[in-house]
Amino acid sequence: MRSIRRGDSGPAVAEIRSILVGLELLSEEGSEVFDDATDHAVRAFQQSRGIGVDGLVGDETWGALDAARWRLGARTLFHSVPNALVGEDVRTLQERLLEMGYDTGRADSIYGPRTARAVAQFQREVGLTQDGSCGPQTMKALRRLGRKVVGGRPQWLREAEAFRQAGTNLMGKTIVIDPGHGGGEDLGVVVPEGPLRWTEADLVFDLAARLEGRLAAAGMRVHLTRGPHPAQPMTGAERATLANSLGADLLISLHLDGHHSEAAHGVATYHYGTGNGLSSTVGERLANLVQREIVVRTGMRDCRIHSKTWELLRLTRMPAVRVDLGYLTSPIDRDRLVNPLFREQIVEAILAAVQRMYYPVEIDVPTGSIDVRQLRVALGAGS
Repeated sequence: MRSIRRGDSGPAVAEIRSILVGLELLSEEGSEVFDDATDHAVRAFQQSRGIGVDGLVGDETWGALDAARWRLGARTLFHSVPNALVGEDVRTLQERLLEMGYDTGRADSIYGPRTARAVAQFQREVGLTQDGSCGPQTMKALRRLGRKVVGGRPQWLREAEAFRQAGTNLMGKTIVIDPGHGGGEDLGVVVPEGPLRWTEADLVFDLAARLEGRLAAAGMRVHLTRGPHPAQPMTGAERATLANSLGADLLISLHLDGHHSEAAHGVATYHYGTGNGLSSTVGERLANLVQREIVVRTGMRDCRIHSKTWELLRLTRMPAVRVDLGYLTSPIDRDRLVNPLFREQIVEAILAAVQRMYYPVEIDVPTGSIDVRQLRVALGAGS
C-alpha cells in the first residue's frame, strides 16, 4: 500500500484515527484528515511497538495498527489454516504463556501450531478440554493462575542453552546474511556525489558478499537473501520466511542509514524486543557483540543497540539482528564506507562477533582481541 501521511484524507485516515482513539493515543475520531495530532499519535504508536518512527502508515505500521484492535479475551483464538489469526491479543497470550513456562516460540502475534500446542498443554494441566483454542474457560484459568517460572523467560533460557550446547567451532553452522533493500527501484538511501551515485543497496550487497566469503572460509554454511540485482524487492516477512526455511542458526541484516542532517553519523544495531520488556536474550547478546566489535575496530560513533519489532526480527525463528552501518548522508561515514579497505574492517568485526557468540560467557575474550585471520588457519589445521 502507498504510505498514508500527514495531509492525506479519506476513509483510510478515518479508520486509522478510530484505532488510535481506541488505543487512547488520540482524543477524538470522526475526522478524515491526517492532521498534526494524528501524526503525533502514529509516531507514539510506532515508538511503543518498536517500529521505525517516521509518522508514515505503510504496510508494517498498518499491520501493527490492524493487529492492535484486538484485546485478549475479546474473541476466541484458535489455529486457523491457511490464514492464521493475527493480533495484539495473540501476542499478549503468547507472552503470558512464555512467562508461565510454556513454549510458544517467539511472541510474534501469529496463532500458529506452536502456540496452539502450548495452549493445549496448559489446558491439560488445568483440567480443560485440550483443543488448543483460547476461549472463555481458558481465559478464566489464565487469569486465575500466576507465573510458574521466576528469574528468566523460559523461551530465552532454552535459546541460550541451545547455543551453549552447539560448541565453539563455527564449522557446519548456518548463517543468513541479509543485504537490505535491492530489487526494482528499492535502492534504500541514495546520495549523489559529483559524477558518482552511492546507493545503500549496492554498498550493503558488497559488504554481504565479502562477509559471505569470510564466514564460509571459517567453515560456516552461508546464504544471502538476494543477489546483486534482484528483479523484485523483498519484504521483511519474506526474508524471515527464507531464513526460517534454511534452518539458519543466525541472521544478520545489513543496512545503511540516512538523515536530513549531515551531522548524523554512527553505527547502531537492533534486536527483537517489545516495549514492555520482552526481549530475545540471545539476539540482544549478538547485537551487543556486533555493535562493540564494529565500534572498537573501526572507531565509528557508537549509537548503541535498540530493541525493535520489525518483521525481520519478529518472524525469524533464530537470533537475528539488523546493523545500520553508518549514515550514507554523513560525509564522515560516507568517505569511510565507500573505501573497500574500511568495508573489510566492518566484515572482520562482524566475523569476530559471530565467533564470540559461540563462546560461553565464562571464556569470552575482550572486544577487538580476536585475530579473525586465525579462524581460517585453525580451520585449515583441522581444529
